[in-house]
Amino acid sequence: MSRIDDLIAEYCPDGVKHQTLGEIGEFIRGNGIQKRDFRDSGFGCIHYGQIYTYYGLFADHTKSFIDPNLAEKRKKAYKGDLVIATTSENEEDVCKACAWLGEEPIAISGDAYIFRHHQNPKYISYCFQSELFQSQKKKYITGTKVLRVNGDAMAKIHVPVPPLPVQEEIVRILDSFSSLEAELEAELEARRKQYAYYRNELLTFDRERVQWLKLGEAAFINKGTYITKKQVIPGNIPVILGGVEPAYWHSESNHDGEGIVISRSGANAGFASYWNEPIFVSDGFVLDATPGIDMRFLFHVLKKQQAKLHSMKRGSGVPHINSKMLANNVAIPVPPLEEQQHVVSILDRFDKLTNDLSSGLPAEIEARRKQYEYYRDRLLSFDELAV
Repeated sequence: MSRIDDLIAEYCPDGVKHQTLGEIGEFIRGNGIQKRDFRDSGFGCIHYGQIYTYYGLFADHTKSFIDPNLAEKRKKAYKGDLVIATTSENEEDVCKACAWLGEEPIAISGDAYIFRHHQNPKYISYCFQSELFQSQKKKYITGTKVLRVNGDAMAKIHVPVPPLPVQEEIVRILDSFSSLEAELEAELEARRKQYAYYRNELLTFDRERVQWLKLGEAAFINKGTYITKKQVIPGNIPVILGGVEPAYWHSESNHDGEGIVISRSGANAGFASYWNEPIFVSDGFVLDATPGIDMRFLFHVLKKQQAKLHSMKRGSGVPHINSKMLANNVAIPVPPLEEQQHVVSILDRFDKLTNDLSSGLPAEIEARRKQYEYYRDRLLSFDELAV
């Protein structure tokens, strides 16, 4: 950090001027681009929804294009501008910004704003992520189901504006953190592909060589006891509805020890998760392996068939699956127990490396992300220059 300290001592020893975004730039609202306008080539464009589903903090090429004739009447971002999504269903994504670093102008859709300024574009993009910005943003959010922040409101938000050499050094430091995290994410993705490959190989059996059972024969399937958040008595027992994370915490359990939970309804219907602790299974089914079947082996087999489990959802309103579907429509290979345990020993190592939040790559990525967030907020905190 000595380089940044030296630059601050040289360029702003008495503090940094804090200015509103409206004082250092202007907000221009995008217009008139629909997803149906997209084509494989043409004039580059960014649709507001892509800012929080596809783009990071900066970009130099677009995912989508529109007809050049259509682009003539559309608002455009130029190199150095920020493109900001100002509509979302959650507070976190509102005002997510991407600095456009491409050489060519691009068209911007409605529900997005262009922020034109003369600062370091990456620095301003990092500022939009900072705790200082986020804490100010909240008071300007309007709407309930669909949340919005308009350009006039964003123009009132204050950010520190140090001299450009200081901005550039901050960007260099934060870029190094981002680069390391990106490398870890790429490694994690490679390991996940490797895991999927070995899982597919190790769990592919000749139908003539091993016994095959229906899931209802390979496991006891019991339906959970539905409980709402209002009915929960606070405690330390995870309540499982769907997905990996507990929905709530309860004082009682309805299953102890190893178990596989398959979510029953909603978007996560069919999702399989493994637990080895007291849990309260609510909107789901809990599976206990029958004798001769290793529970972890059964879990890996079901995860291999995760797409099939999801495809079993039925219903026009809230999709759901039922126990008969599970019991009769999922086939389980049953090699000798010793072979099952050998497969488990290999796949568990991959699983821990790629999915365990307390160790392996996910834990390292989370640690790096926290480190980045700490230094980002620290680097973007300046003593304000006295007027």
